[in-house]
Amino acid sequence: MTEGRRRRIADVLDARILLELIREPRATIAGLAHRLQVARNTAQARLGRLESEGLHPFGHRVDTSGLGYPIRAHVLANLKQSRLDEVGAALSRIPEVLEVIGVSGTADTLIQIVARDTDDLYRVAGQILGTPGVKRTRTLVSMKQMVEYRVTPLLQRTVENG
Repeated sequence: MTEGRRRRIADVLDARILLELIREPRATIAGLAHRLQVARNTAQARLGRLESEGLHPFGHRVDTSGLGYPIRAHVLANLKQSRLDEVGAALSRIPEVLEVIGVSGTADTLIQIVARDTDDLYRVAGQILGTPGVKRTRTLVSMKQMVEYRVTPLLQRTVENG
């Protein structure tokens, strides 16, 4: 999503569609329409709109440990402000960088990375620190994921309050 861009807020039917797709990612339009008790064209139009707005559950998360990257870490980086775009482009070329988020506070970016082992983590963190425009970094190693990424509770609240 582009930051600052105003989006249409999902309504109850949108939330119900998304919940069904989370429950059954391979659901057909006809199957969705049947389970939600709406016309097939309504389900198809809604799903098309959700997809065009980037509001769909198709961004599957892959467990990187199954790819040989069991270590997950977050790097807080302070950047030279005049080089933000350049730094973002450079970080996107590092395969172990999963996500870069601009933040406020004690750092400028929060960078989610993965590594094969501690030596690899040291290498990746060094590569980030060596990126032109990066002034300093702090690396936080993830020990345990206590709550997995989820949106189901928000969707359920929308349905219940709708």
